[in-house]
Amino acid sequence: MNQVEIIEVGPRDGFQSVKAYIPLDIKLSIIDELINSGIKHLQITSFVSPKAIPQMQDAQELAAYCLQKYPNAHFMALVPNLRGAKTAWETGIRQISYVVSLSERHHVANINRTRAESFADLLNIQMQYPELEICLDLATAFGCPFEGRKHEQDVLGFIKPYVESGIRTINLCDTIGIANPAQVRKTIRAIQQVYPGLELQIHIHDTRNMGMVNTLAAIECGVTKVQSTLGGLGGCPFAPGASGNLATEDLVFMLSEMGYELGIDLPKLIEAARYQTKVIPDAIYSGHLHKISQHI
Repeated sequence: MNQVEIIEVGPRDGFQSVKAYIPLDIKLSIIDELINSGIKHLQITSFVSPKAIPQMQDAQELAAYCLQKYPNAHFMALVPNLRGAKTAWETGIRQISYVVSLSERHHVANINRTRAESFADLLNIQMQYPELEICLDLATAFGCPFEGRKHEQDVLGFIKPYVESGIRTINLCDTIGIANPAQVRKTIRAIQQVYPGLELQIHIHDTRNMGMVNTLAAIECGVTKVQSTLGGLGGCPFAPGASGNLATEDLVFMLSEMGYELGIDLPKLIEAARYQTKVIPDAIYSGHLHKISQHI
């Protein structure tokens, strides 16, 4: 197979790392640029308490705009609980990412509740909104800033009740960019062997410049849906030391050169990244943008 779906998560994971509030019109203009470049799958916001992440205070308005303007795009939102799922459903979102952490300590810091409490809430979401498509975002799947490195057996044991509850898609998130290609392959192959019916996605942070190779390792194991952010923007606010994500333009450049069919206009995508650096100048980016653009 030479088809890979790029899932752009910058409007959620990227924007939430910016301390100063980004005006809604600027957020929407960046989303417009992304879609104009050919990006079709976007995680556009997070339905969380504005007290926890003030950047997401405009989630409902932003989602309503996107759903109305781009009916053929695939939009999803991250939710941490039943309340967030309810708001997403009422806004019109039908695909959600439900975030849990493999690490208990990171989960409490990130969600302000235990993993057991989050699992109970997921069961309520599945019962009350059976038509929602739910992707389990497994944070710290490869390692945690508080608990250290994680292993494939940790992952297998943790996801078992989620798979039994009906979860069919799991996104493996390298929240602090600690993974290496061998670990990524080992984890994915272990999951594929025990749960061959699961759809796996990958979300790699580029803290140690391993984002590209780890993502490629996942693709070579059969993962066809990979997440990245425009300009490499992002970082987990509850994971000390986690820097930006894998840059979407870098990933598109590499996969296009390798012959993968993406349906994305790379020059337009690079222009979108340049535009973003102008309208959000104080954000932290991966630093790869200008290297790639020199070759286009």
